[in-house]
Amino acid sequence: MKRIVWLFLLAVAPLTAFASTSSVDFKNAGGTLSGSSAGLTLSGSTLTDAGSIMGDLGSVSFSTGALTSGNLQQGSTFAGGGTITIDGNGTNGVFNGPIFTGTFTGPITWTLVTLANGTHNYTMSGVLAGTYFTGVTVSGAVIDLTKNIGKGFFGTSVTIVGGDTNLAVPGVVPEPGSLTLFGTGLLALAGVGVVRRKLKA
Repeated sequence: MKRIVWLFLLAVAPLTAFASTSSVDFKNAGGTLSGSSAGLTLSGSTLTDAGSIMGDLGSVSFSTGALTSGNLQQGSTFAGGGTITIDGNGTNGVFNGPIFTGTFTGPITWTLVTLANGTHNYTMSGVLAGTYFTGVTVSGAVIDLTKNIGKGFFGTSVTIVGGDTNLAVPGVVPEPGSLTLFGTGLLALAGVGVVRRKLKA
């Protein structure tokens, strides 16, 4: 009897991952952020956190629209458009393939931050919308931070410290690892049936 109870709990627990999720947070680290009058581009950045899953999980890349005001050294604004893609690689149960594909829906700000010691950081932020891996349309925001570049100013490219993309996912949808958990739950339910048949026999 105890075996049946534990198998039932294992089967039901993953289903809680399908509860309504207001937002899912994705973090990335490293990669090269390049900039010109044509826009900002991030390449080679590693997806390190997908909801509640952590590790080397895939990649994050984006490109923005063209420069509309200011400059890359002192701060600027870029047009919306471009693309942003979050790809999972299947590690630790994360979805294997495009988790999110979208575009920037409004202006992107590129901000110079001067610290007390006279050194500089830059932040990039923008609003986006696109398609989640479950097929639903989602919206959100992305923020990427450069590493401290000393007392100089941004040139044409820099390695970033990390970034954060927060997606508002409507309805009852799984996080990127929940489909794997759901599969585990189905297997456990099948196990309950096998145990019951053996006990009856």
